[in-house]
Amino acid sequence: MEIQQITDNNEKKTITRKILEALPEWFEVEESREEYIRDSEDKIFLSAVENGEHIGFLYLKETGKDTVEIAVMGVLKEYHRQGVGRQLFENAEMTAKNSGYSFIQVKTVKMGMYEDYDRTNMFYQSVGFKEFEIFPTFWDELNPCQIYVKAL
Repeated sequence: MEIQQITDNNEKKTITRKILEALPEWFEVEESREEYIRDSEDKIFLSAVENGEHIGFLYLKETGKDTVEIAVMGVLKEYHRQGVGRQLFENAEMTAKNSGYSFIQVKTVKMGMYEDYDRTNMFYQSVGFKEFEIFPTFWDELNPCQIYVKAL
């Protein structure tokens, strides 16, 4: 497996659509999924590729002059717990640092709400993110938003 930086906007949208549509447990809301696909343009975009197939991706969005956010990240379910997300994150961290950012952040659903999101929370903690703040109604009351941050 290798991590590639993708620069073509149409390829970014194709990869994002393929992977997010394969992950309905996390990306079932069509409106949100379509927004992630549209927003992939002009972002720092990394894709995990195995045997010529895109199996995971993430893209970064600037949220301040010193901060970048993992706007969305997805790995095909059959590749979960095989180090794909970790390699994507490590490449993103290095890319963000080399681009002059001081912090990286990510938003997810607060720990304790849903088993799938608890695994997501544990992943972010395992790569060094620290809890920053919870916004109980950022998305809605059933999905309180946990923000994690990490210094680069």
